[in-house]
Amino acid sequence: MDSQEKEKEIEKLSKVLSSIQNLYYKKKEQLDELQLEISELKVMLNHLNSIVSNKSFHSADELYHSALNTLEKEENSVEEYFQEEVPAEKAKGTKIKRKIFSKDDQDLLCVLNFIDFNQIQIKFIDPDVRNIKESCEEFVNIFLRGALIPIKEKYPEMKLDYVHFKNSNIIEKIEISNITSINDYDLITSKIRELLFIIKSEK
Repeated sequence: MDSQEKEKEIEKLSKVLSSIQNLYYKKKEQLDELQLEISELKVMLNHLNSIVSNKSFHSADELYHSALNTLEKEENSVEEYFQEEVPAEKAKGTKIKRKIFSKDDQDLLCVLNFIDFNQIQIKFIDPDVRNIKESCEEFVNIFLRGALIPIKEKYPEMKLDYVHFKNSNIIEKIEISNITSINDYDLITSKIRELLFIIKSEK
């Protein structure tokens, strides 16, 4: 086998490797989502089990009013989380997940998590396809100038970290800490969506 054939063979293997890696990350993301759904279902099952186990000791009217009271408490709790600022003691353990899909809803482009109302994690799916870099003009104009710089002016303690894809300068993950406002999370989500749609449309 000559050098040219070897190069072709290596190129084929590299493509196979890339495809398998992409599949791995997609499956891992699906698994994470399933685990979250399972956790939510478990909470619901526990609640229903507690109702069923106590049914023989309570009338239907009592169960109905108890369920209404529980629902009202949960609604109040949700409203508290969506205030502009949430106290640290109430925010601990919370996680708001958002997903950004392509305009045709066929491809998952990005996942954003707002953790403990303090840290935002932005993970790009198939980062090598998105090819987002810190020096990218769209990234600077849309995301940095459109979201992070105004937020940084309000919250000087905000911190920004990047995780790069396979030792390249392509951004795979963005971590922003010391963010406590749901409005800022909304702004960041909006600007990331705008950025992804522009970059997608140019490819």
